[in-house]
Amino acid sequence: MLTLAHSLDAELVPLQAALGRVLADAVVAMRDQPPFDVSAMDGYAVRSHDTPGSLQVSGESAAGHGFNGRVEAGMAIRISTGAAMPDGADTVVIQEDVRREADQVTVPAAATGRHIRPRGGDFAAGTVLLPKGRLLDGVALSLVAASGAGQARVMRSPRVAILSSGDELAAPGSEPGPFQIFDSATFGIAGLVRAWGGLPHRLAVEKDDVEAIASAAEQGLKGSDLLVVVGGASVGDHDHARAALLKLGLELAVEKIAVRPGKPTWFGVTPHGLVLGLPGNPASALACAKLFLHPLIEAMLGRDPQAPVAMRRARLLRALPANGPREHYLRAHLDVDSDGQQIVQAFEDQDSSLISVFAAANALIRLAPDAPAFAAGMLVDVLPLGTP
Repeated sequence: MLTLAHSLDAELVPLQAALGRVLADAVVAMRDQPPFDVSAMDGYAVRSHDTPGSLQVSGESAAGHGFNGRVEAGMAIRISTGAAMPDGADTVVIQEDVRREADQVTVPAAATGRHIRPRGGDFAAGTVLLPKGRLLDGVALSLVAASGAGQARVMRSPRVAILSSGDELAAPGSEPGPFQIFDSATFGIAGLVRAWGGLPHRLAVEKDDVEAIASAAEQGLKGSDLLVVVGGASVGDHDHARAALLKLGLELAVEKIAVRPGKPTWFGVTPHGLVLGLPGNPASALACAKLFLHPLIEAMLGRDPQAPVAMRRARLLRALPANGPREHYLRAHLDVDSDGQQIVQAFEDQDSSLISVFAAANALIRLAPDAPAFAAGMLVDVLPLGTP
């Protein structure tokens, strides 16, 4: 799949629109920060070799309004936290340590460099502050702003169209027919796409008809970078998704996967763009979205597509039986015990249609094909999903 997914182009966006976006280029400091020596405390800027003694208060340096003169012998300059150090001064005496009477201030002995933040102490001009591929959270945005940049060059967000089909599906909020269930998978997939940095577009649910699915898929592929088709990919009499896409010139790169749940997952390319087919069972669709859709989005964003599926190790709280011939992902709850060790427990019911179980899970346990039974206390591979 990843060999067909390429990184998208970049665009410039204002900082206020850059939250959650991915940097297309490294952010480099335009100047030193701070750009001059500044006081770290409220007090008086003086020459260290004039201390201790009584000094004449000869001006003020405030944040944003520096003292334009030079500190000569016997002078003290009132200074605020964050204000520029005046020329000639080499130390700051905090206001709690002085005694002031009118324009005279008595100061104790002060060593050179006390309470001064040096120029470039945070970063120097030309420093790479954030690497290409960094996700811009609030802290990263603050650093971009501190660099002096008013815009960020970011990767374009992948546009993902989501199509579901099935006569059994009713729109949430509508009155379902006697043999219908509510469409839930497309809402979950759309939410995940947005959380992973994409722009989801949910298409209307189509009936079980090849022509109708093909027409909706063609429209979905226009203006999108990836079409996700939910359901209709199994071997039933009413599964028409692949047949519909074949009418649009689909070339299958992956016909099915040796994964449980999610065997009907498929992937291919049409003249109009890429298509990922996910199982119709919501829990299967959500699990396979994590395993396959998330890495595809990361690749389009120019990031490491393996990062979303990086495993960690945790100890089983309850034994697991031997696995079959397919790689198996079990919905589970990951926690930390009193010793700080990661522990995990699979839910009893792993039926692929159970959305409630998936909503309670915050991890997937990975069992390799033909893995032997695991006793309680043994280490297993775990893929975190986030806190439910």
